[in-house]
Amino acid sequence: MPDVVVEPDADRLARAAASALVARLAAAQTVHGTASVVLTGGGIGTAVLERVAGLAREPEREQVDWTTVDVWWGDDRFVPADDEERNELGARRALLDVVGVPAERVHAMPASDAGTEPEDAAAWYAGQLADAAPEGEALPRFDVLLLGMGPEGHVASIFPESPAASDERTVVAVRDCPKPPPTRISLGFSAINTAEEVWLLVSGAAKAPAVARALEGGAGPLQLPAAGVHGRRATRWLLDADAAGELSGGG
Repeated sequence: MPDVVVEPDADRLARAAASALVARLAAAQTVHGTASVVLTGGGIGTAVLERVAGLAREPEREQVDWTTVDVWWGDDRFVPADDEERNELGARRALLDVVGVPAERVHAMPASDAGTEPEDAAAWYAGQLADAAPEGEALPRFDVLLLGMGPEGHVASIFPESPAASDERTVVAVRDCPKPPPTRISLGFSAINTAEEVWLLVSGAAKAPAVARALEGGAGPLQLPAAGVHGRRATRWLLDADAAGELSGGG
């Protein structure tokens, strides 16, 4: 069963998630010597990264060695590299440039001005994942994979009833998204669900119906992609009170 954590508001949700992420990455470094995180975009995802950067400035806090953290993305918008819509750009500003993650450990998805079609960009990113994986595996270890969720239940760039929802490849090109920009690159379920832990960060009353359907068995992954994601060791829904508002018992 998923773990469900409800915080009073979006600000406290971001702070709690940031503290938990720092602790989880530090623990992974203790065990493996390195850590790996898959980032998401969106308002709450970026707010978490900003607060992680703030924690890095507090020497009394538990610390992550950011020189040994590999950073991947669950999805990104297939727009030019300097476009404000890019998840990569937001993450660099909020965290990666602040804490000094080495360039070779930042594994960004290709932008549209890289000179490739989205399908080729997806295949290239799948190759990058395979190159970083242990021998015989298609994917590296993901210690924590962060996801946001849309009001209709999309995660990464897997939208309800879209071809990506049934695509078995690790990385897919997504065209004609119902939410702009229409062209994106996304991890597929086959990659997302290999993560040690998947954390869904969800804020706002508009998302409460989809949260309730996903957690209470109201739909399958084709109709509600958020219902189809899970971690190998843990699946955590980190909600604010508004997003939890339609859960049985109020969350």
